[in-house]
Amino acid sequence: MFIPLHDANSLKHIKVQYVTISLIIVNVAMWLLTGPLMVPEAFSNATILGLGYIPAIAFEHAQLTPELVLVPDGATYVTYAFLHGDFWHLAGNMLFLWVFGDNVEDALGHVRYLIFYLLCAAAGALTHGLANTASEAPLIGASGAISGVVAAYFLLHPKVRVWVLVLFRIPLPLPAFIPLALWIGQQFFMLVADPESGVSWGAHVGGIIAGLVLVVILRRRDVPLFDRTIVTPRAVQHVEATPAMSSPMPAERTRKPTPWGRPS
Repeated sequence: MFIPLHDANSLKHIKVQYVTISLIIVNVAMWLLTGPLMVPEAFSNATILGLGYIPAIAFEHAQLTPELVLVPDGATYVTYAFLHGDFWHLAGNMLFLWVFGDNVEDALGHVRYLIFYLLCAAAGALTHGLANTASEAPLIGASGAISGVVAAYFLLHPKVRVWVLVLFRIPLPLPAFIPLALWIGQQFFMLVADPESGVSWGAHVGGIIAGLVLVVILRRRDVPLFDRTIVTPRAVQHVEATPAMSSPMPAERTRKPTPWGRPS
């Protein structure tokens, strides 16, 4: 529906979005290691089975063979979010994370933002699994976690203007609530209309719900919802102005009285 390009929303509580940058680096590294740099292909498939989220495994309808078990039980609720199928799958998710993640990290703080991100990923996997507990197809991708980030941004900064590419060709600056509300609504609609799609709408919906709840709980105490107040960025310093030694403005100029009693 739309591609986010840029938002004019400065950081107010942190200097650098370390966690967001780190998450992007880890996702790119994992894609390289399990994709283009993984030889032979059989190892890549084994990694996806071992680290991807498989509902049938999670709900004990099936078991992996011992050589495919790479992480402890339950860890795949998170590890799946660091795997991607191809470059465009990775690029789309990382673009959303780059545009919206920094301001959510700013509102929550580094540590709570990382917890928030992982919990949204887990909620996305759980919702996906509950939709079809017997599915043996591995779920991969960061979109569950990033759906939570988008939902949090929607509650925090609905009035901020975001440049988006509408229909993949028309760049427009829009208040964030317009494209984000449409995007969130689309995820719920598609979950009902096309539950068997190759896209896991359930993971998106689970991440959205988790994001809406968690941002209310985990945000800093002085961070409001819905852009109700303006917080001055740390980079902006207030300096007391020193009155210049110059003549007053014309409208405030004083005049000396003339001998006739009128100002000159």
